[in-house]
Amino acid sequence: MHQQLHMALGLAVAAVLICPAHGAVKDAAPNGFSVVESVHIAAPPDIVYAELIQPAHWWSSEHTFSHNAANLTLDAKAGGCWCEMLANGSVQHLVVVFASPGRKLVMRGALGPLLGLGVDGAMTIELRPAASGTDLTATYNVGGYLKDGLASWAQPVDSVLGEQFNRLKAEVETGTTEPKP
Repeated sequence: MHQQLHMALGLAVAAVLICPAHGAVKDAAPNGFSVVESVHIAAPPDIVYAELIQPAHWWSSEHTFSHNAANLTLDAKAGGCWCEMLANGSVQHLVVVFASPGRKLVMRGALGPLLGLGVDGAMTIELRPAASGTDLTATYNVGGYLKDGLASWAQPVDSVLGEQFNRLKAEVETGTTEPKP
């Protein structure tokens, strides 16, 4: 019985450590949407934050305009830019409006294909110390005008952000962006 309890506890701890990001569309309407990503990362908040502000290390090249995540930078101070260098120009993805190292990062802007639409977004990333690491919660609220409405954009945005935060988790925990199976 004692051995079974230890095994069950061990499996529970392992599940927490390898849990991928869980996302959810919290709201979707013609005028906007809200998605929330949550992931537990087996590292302290200051380590997670240090990697978070280096998107070139963990963001997927597939989800960049240049097709190379090495072109991404993030100046993590108020007014700082999450930017991307292009062969013939640059892209401003988000602007930092609040930065508290190891605790919280708030940015405004429209990611990816949202950039060319009549929308704006606010992304809040919170880091909370938790058992054996950090609980990261990223909330991206997007609103504005699009002729056919924004509700249909919620699921694809949720999917892309979920992938990125799983890559961040993998990078922090293993040094590679490939999430554990």
